Amino acid sequence: MPARHTPRVRRVYDPPEEADGLRVLVDRLWPRGLSKDRAAVDEWPKELTPSTELRRWYHEDRSRFAEFQERYEAELTGAEQARALDRLVELAKDRTITLLTAAKDVDHSHVPTLVAAVRRGRPSG
Repeated sequence: MPARHTPRVRRVYDPPEEADGLRVLVDRLWPRGLSKDRAAVDEWPKELTPSTELRRWYHEDRSRFAEFQERYEAELTGAEQARALDRLVELAKDRTITLLTAAKDVDHSHVPTLVAAVRRGRPSG
């Protein structure tokens, strides 16, 4: 089985770099003030982002981060989310992928949970 690359993580507002490989936007909403050309996004799997309800719940109280991560992990087990995660895991097997977000505090966003899920992989089906 080929080695899985750990996804890179960058802010979508940063200029694209050749080392980014496949650029995947992992936010549900398109970043404000950013043109599609400037963003240079290759894929935008909205089903891999936290639900609107979960996102709003977390934004009401940022001290809920640990519970937010647990709830987001649970969302990733849904059928549609699992298919999208499987695809990301497959893409990461043979190329560099960069997960892009507009979040200012990336460490306290959904992105670390998603990176861990890609690194861990998951059985298809």
